[in-house]
Amino acid sequence: MSTTKYTPRLADKYKKEVVPALMKRFAYKSVMQVPYLEKICLNRGVNGAVNDKKLVDIAVEELSTITGQKAVATSSKKDISNFKLRKGVPIGARVTLRGVKMYEFLDRLIAASLPRVRDFKGINEKAFDGRGNYTLGVTEQIIFPEIDIDKVNKITGMDITFVTSANTNEEAYELLKELGMPFRNAKKEL
Repeated sequence: MSTTKYTPRLADKYKKEVVPALMKRFAYKSVMQVPYLEKICLNRGVNGAVNDKKLVDIAVEELSTITGQKAVATSSKKDISNFKLRKGVPIGARVTLRGVKMYEFLDRLIAASLPRVRDFKGINEKAFDGRGNYTLGVTEQIIFPEIDIDKVNKITGMDITFVTSANTNEEAYELLKELGMPFRNAKKEL
């Protein structure tokens, strides 16, 4: 019986292909300077959660199914009378992925989920925050193969944030592009 440890496909690709490509592209002196993916955060606000508490439970369950990791409910931080919202009321769900589950989720997102988006022409390359993080908005949770369309009572979206160790948007863009993210207008190599 072998004692080899399982490593996700994208983690292998990062070590074997992405690191050398980024070292060459940005002329890093050390492998430790190469940016890496720290975590992936999924966040989902639930419309109508103030009136119906079951909607938050459904959102938590769906996020847990999509990611393979237990999601948690998020609560409101303050009272907003216009929305009939009280402090501490559950209004959404979130989950943070790291390590093996992060690479597995990214692989499934690139290979199976994003191609299922209607009229998909690639993801917007302008959604970087200036510090090397990228946020992708998904309008329908049914693009994930783990979700059974017949059991969905309401189609909602979510935000997926890719937190990297990159210092600039350009470094983060190259990192995600090398990992296989299908950007809309991939910049031509010089």
